Amino acid sequence: MSYNLLKGKKGIIFGALNEMSIAWKVAELAVEEGAEIVLTNTPVSIRMGTIDELAKKCNAHVIAADATNPDDLEELYKKSMELLGGPVDFILHSIGMSPNVRKGNAYDELNYEYLKKTLDVSAISFHKVIQKAKEMDVVAEWGSIVALTYAAAQRTMYEYNDMADAKAMLESIARSFGYIYGREKRVRVNTISQSPTMTTAGSGVKGFDKLIDFSERMSPLGNADAQECANYCITLFSDLTRKVTMQNLFHDGGFSNMGMSYRAMQQYNKSFDDKCDCK
Repeated sequence: MSYNLLKGKKGIIFGALNEMSIAWKVAELAVEEGAEIVLTNTPVSIRMGTIDELAKKCNAHVIAADATNPDDLEELYKKSMELLGGPVDFILHSIGMSPNVRKGNAYDELNYEYLKKTLDVSAISFHKVIQKAKEMDVVAEWGSIVALTYAAAQRTMYEYNDMADAKAMLESIARSFGYIYGREKRVRVNTISQSPTMTTAGSGVKGFDKLIDFSERMSPLGNADAQECANYCITLFSDLTRKVTMQNLFHDGGFSNMGMSYRAMQQYNKSFDDKCDCK
């Protein structure tokens, strides 16, 4: 059911790869709610994924751009404003990648060149996306910029590795730029701390299926799925949230405020029956 929350609005969505992507769900729903969009990802991701199918479904253009490259971003923004007829009303940053995670390097054995790549792709790219948008006056007054994050920015999560550092930086960037962009242009900047979601990137984290199960047992409302995250993103793009900025908004079924749940304790107690030698 459409509420026309984004009727007449225009946006740019970074990070849609395939149907597992949260960005994919956001794109579909944004168009359903009345928006016109441009889709963007790296050239490699565009070749590997199925973003052309999404573009056809959404009647959207796809513009290849590396979000870590300011020159690419400048070209993306120029073309987007030409295609959409002016500044945009929202931007979604749904980008994350860790070579250390992919290579199986433990946190106390990080490859620092890989760490630089993790931070550049997963966090600093957000700064670049916003800085170039501000420089080029890409986002209209009362526009909204949203990035996706995870509770590992605040809490230690087993095997989440250097992505936790990246998420902490991402959230800091949202606060710092949220103040500047809001003060000068009335553009709001927020992050959504989403439940663990089985995306292509998430599936690369060791034991991610167990993390999803644990979070489901801990959360009184259960995990929020990709479609539900898309619903939340749309509200932040809409005029209903004009005074919400510089916030890290937990969208995790209550997980972020839990210490121990009944369901999780039941499963924990079973480990003693199984004589689990866990560390």
